[in-house]
Amino acid sequence: MPKLWSETIEAHRRDVRQAILDTTAVLVAGHGPLSVTMSQIAEETGIGRATLYKYFPDVESILFAWHAQQIAGHLKQLEEVRDRVGSARERLEAVLETFALISHETRGHHGSELARFLGKDEHVAQAQRRVHGLIRGLVGEGAEAGDLRDDIPPEEIATYCLNALAAAASLPSRVAVRRLVGLTLSAMTAAAG
Repeated sequence: MPKLWSETIEAHRRDVRQAILDTTAVLVAGHGPLSVTMSQIAEETGIGRATLYKYFPDVESILFAWHAQQIAGHLKQLEEVRDRVGSARERLEAVLETFALISHETRGHHGSELARFLGKDEHVAQAQRRVHGLIRGLVGEGAEAGDLRDDIPPEEIATYCLNALAAAASLPSRVAVRRLVGLTLSAMTAAAG
C-alpha cells in the first residue's frame, strides 16, 4: 500500500499508480487475468474503488499499463547491454542472451492465459520492432567488421535470431537457453569473412 502522502501530489499519484500495477500483477499471477476484479484490486491496494477508477477504467487497462511498463524495462535492459564496450559480435551475443533469458523467465511468470490476453497489446508489436532494429544494427556492425557473415542481409538475420530465440520460452533451464544462444550465434559466424 502506498504512503498516504508523498512529498508532492505527483509523487503520491505515481506511488498509487505503481501500487495498483504491482497489486494487479500479483493478483493475476495468483488467479488469472479473467478472475481479477476492480474490487479485489482496490481492497488489496488499500484504496477506495472510486480512487481506483480515477486511475484506470477497468482491469484490462491496468494490465496493459503494467505490461507496457514491463516491456519498457526489458527494452532499456537490452539497450544498456547493446551500449556496453566491446566488439559488435560480443555485444550481439550479450543482447541475444539477455533477450533469450527475458523470454525464458517471463513466460513462466505470465502463463499462457495472460500471454494470450496481452498478446494483442500494441506495445508488444512496437517492442518487437525495436528489438529487431537493435539486433539488425549489431549484425550490420559485425558484418562490416568481418566478425559476422555478410552473405545474408542483417534484416533477415535479425528475423532469424528473434524466431530462433523464441524457443527460449519453453526451455527447461538457463543453461539450455545459453546453448540456444550459442547455436544461434554460430549460424551468424559460419560464413563470416
